[in-house]
Amino acid sequence: MWLAFACGSAFFAGVTAILAKCGVQGISSTLATALRTVIVLLFSWLMVAVVGSAGQITSISGQTLVFLVLSGLATGASWLCYFRALQLGDVNKVTPIDKSSTVLTMLLAFLFLHESLTLIKICAMGAIGGGTLLMIQKKEGTAQNQGRGWLLYACGSAVFASLTAILGKVGIQGVESNLGTAIRTIVVLILAWAMVLVEGKQNELRRIKRASLLPLALSGVTTGASWLCYYRALQTGPASVVVPIDKLSILLTIAFSAVFLHEKLSRRAAAGLACITAGTLALLI
Repeated sequence: MWLAFACGSAFFAGVTAILAKCGVQGISSTLATALRTVIVLLFSWLMVAVVGSAGQITSISGQTLVFLVLSGLATGASWLCYFRALQLGDVNKVTPIDKSSTVLTMLLAFLFLHESLTLIKICAMGAIGGGTLLMIQKKEGTAQNQGRGWLLYACGSAVFASLTAILGKVGIQGVESNLGTAIRTIVVLILAWAMVLVEGKQNELRRIKRASLLPLALSGVTTGASWLCYYRALQTGPASVVVPIDKLSILLTIAFSAVFLHEKLSRRAAAGLACITAGTLALLI
């Protein structure tokens, strides 16, 4: 069953990237992250109400709560980096780097969760890492004037995403997955709005166009759905396999970016995508 939830997480994550790219146009990426998190929070607690797990809050151990909070902080940091990278770079360039967190996640899972590191996994890590390098290309047009800022933010997103997976794996043990996701989302919301206040972006709320609000709201819903599937999969499945499956969302994201955003994939990038896909599929053996 965890495999089905992992695939669901990948599907919703792929849709999220496209919606988010549309929603961050003409708006601060920090403010966009904060607004989306409100939707995710509502969606998460709605699911808690549906499954009736709210009463378990008082039985959560202190250790579990600490890891859930740390996971939420890592998630918030990853989101802030990711949506800033999306604002500066193309989806089909930012997403592969973000998904490269698979490699670091497998290493951390080996070191701290004592999950096995087989020859197949090592080869898969090499393919994913090499494929990611092939897909890193300088964005044409305006990004040439901005340097590679998008690359730094995308790398930051990948690092924090890998920490999120490990901390979330530990924190989700002993607590209903929907409730754990909802608690983490509270932490993300606080962090996101704190960053909005620090940057003084709250005044931009009045200037947000309706055309940006709809994709932002929808991306919040798909993010919530992806999270719920992801942490349900992590609860019963190995992090070193669940995370790579989730990262297969890159295929859907790039396909949508070509159709709806008219972003082109070079031959080198296509080869990199093939390597990432092959490495990820190898992890299912």
